[in-house]
Amino acid sequence: MTDLSRLVDTSHVAICCGTGGVGKTTTAAALAIEGARRGRNTVVVTIDPAKRLANALGLDELSNAPHAIPRARWDRDGRARPGGHLHALMLDTKTTFDQLVVKYALSDEQSAQILENRFYRNIAGALSGTQEYMAMEKLYELHDAGTFDLIVVDTPPTRHALDFLDAPNRLTRLLDHRVFRFFIVPTRATLRVGSRAAQAFLRPIARVVGSEAVDDVIAFFRAFEGMEEGFRERAAAVNALLASSETKFVLVTSPRRDAVEEAEFFAGRLAEGAYAVDALVVNRVHDHYCSISPDVLRERAAQLASVDRAVVDSPETAARARLADRYADLAELEEIATRERAELAGLEERVASASIVHVPELGHDVHDFDALGAVAAHLVAGTAPGRDGSASVPDR
Repeated sequence: MTDLSRLVDTSHVAICCGTGGVGKTTTAAALAIEGARRGRNTVVVTIDPAKRLANALGLDELSNAPHAIPRARWDRDGRARPGGHLHALMLDTKTTFDQLVVKYALSDEQSAQILENRFYRNIAGALSGTQEYMAMEKLYELHDAGTFDLIVVDTPPTRHALDFLDAPNRLTRLLDHRVFRFFIVPTRATLRVGSRAAQAFLRPIARVVGSEAVDDVIAFFRAFEGMEEGFRERAAAVNALLASSETKFVLVTSPRRDAVEEAEFFAGRLAEGAYAVDALVVNRVHDHYCSISPDVLRERAAQLASVDRAVVDSPETAARARLADRYADLAELEEIATRERAELAGLEERVASASIVHVPELGHDVHDFDALGAVAAHLVAGTAPGRDGSASVPDR
């Protein structure tokens, strides 16, 4: 079992996945802060274009390069271990793609041909799957630099995160696709022999989008000649990093039924591949405040509220009424907590080998380092309460 405290101390990559609105970005930021406080050089990177990470860190904006956050902001009490550093960045798909083209081009002339190509400029940041692959490229870039001890990745909502994980394989499939091969090898005999077929294929497209646009597409593919092996090798390296024992997957959810269903879907898809859930974080969980059932608490509230009409205005009656209200409120909270445990039972059983952490409902928004520190303390404090619904705190 990998508990989150040990994960922060020893893992190299922590990938936080989950559906929207469950506290995934908050969890990623809190883990990164905890890593820095434990003396590790840490970077948290978001692929989510909604810019929630910058907001969670109290920053106006983030860029495509690691942004160092002053120690005074995340170590206000001065108790963090020496040597720790905290950085954050937000993926810029277009910039990352440009850097990748320059890296793998065989010459400055080749990279200029691609970067100046109109088709490339239009699709570099918008083509389906590009963002996910560039996220993988950014992750590997941070890993390969050897600068960071811990890289925490905040992924897009759940089903897009699956695209993120499959991006290297999809890139390899693209490089092997016959249409890509067809365009990228214009000097080979197969294309010369099939030139009439090529014209027949392109002519109707040209009538729709214009011959100039088709020329741009052809020029774009042909400019990549000789570069595909570099992309292929990088995709293989990314896959190896994802499968490494140093990479851990943190699945984040909340007790809501729809969020739990999404988390179960994601856990199942991970199980189909070579990955597993190493930790399950359930945010905004209501505690059990006692071991008494909601029905018994409501019965007690009713007994306290039932008084003789002759003494309805007495101080004792007012006190009994206040106590009855408290019992009724406690019954409602216990009912919510019981219902949440029931919703989570199937998911927790599915990921039984993972560390499971329940973060309680805090009653306030998380938008600064103090609040993130409070979340981090819950994350590394221990695992979830017993799955039989036993109390997570002493009766009170």
